Amino acid sequence: MALAPLNPNQPTNRHLNTTSLYNLLFLFNRLWTGQNYSSQWHEAIVIPILKQGRDSSNSLNYRPIALTSCLCKTFERMVNARLIFELEKQGCISPLQSGFRRGRSTFDNLVLLETQIRNAFVRRNHLVSIFFDIEKAYDRAWRYGILSTVFNFGFRGNLPIFLRYYLSHRTFRVRMGNFYSNHFIQAEGVPQ
Repeated sequence: MALAPLNPNQPTNRHLNTTSLYNLLFLFNRLWTGQNYSSQWHEAIVIPILKQGRDSSNSLNYRPIALTSCLCKTFERMVNARLIFELEKQGCISPLQSGFRRGRSTFDNLVLLETQIRNAFVRRNHLVSIFFDIEKAYDRAWRYGILSTVFNFGFRGNLPIFLRYYLSHRTFRVRMGNFYSNHFIQAEGVPQ
């Protein structure tokens, strides 16, 4: 599986000329096939962003945003685009899944739910709905489960190798203004 061409409209790529984009794609394909990634891709600087309308004195009211290498982010987008394409092609993603999919949003699910509610009302039926909001979902994502699922979907070769590399040995520092914390190991979860 080769990586998709670079999107020249991405903010990090906008100022690159065609030759530079091709060189970057060549580099990424060499990294992909050689599985030799920069150790800096494991490092993140976390910036806490206060959630709207929340008390700033409570640390739980901050959303952690991980800043990583621009090259790594570009590479991630390319791998993600290819992964989603393959998962959709194989029918591994539910047609009702809207999150993290191009051209979809939670609004699609809300419209579907409203339609089902109206249909149930017209037919004088009941409609049972269950909603989940998983607190700290990124922080609690089960890495082994992610890798097992990718393997069970039949992916072999560079993709699972990259994902295992990408999810392992991650470290971060927290930045507050101009101050940085010590490095911490991110033993669980995935970057966000």
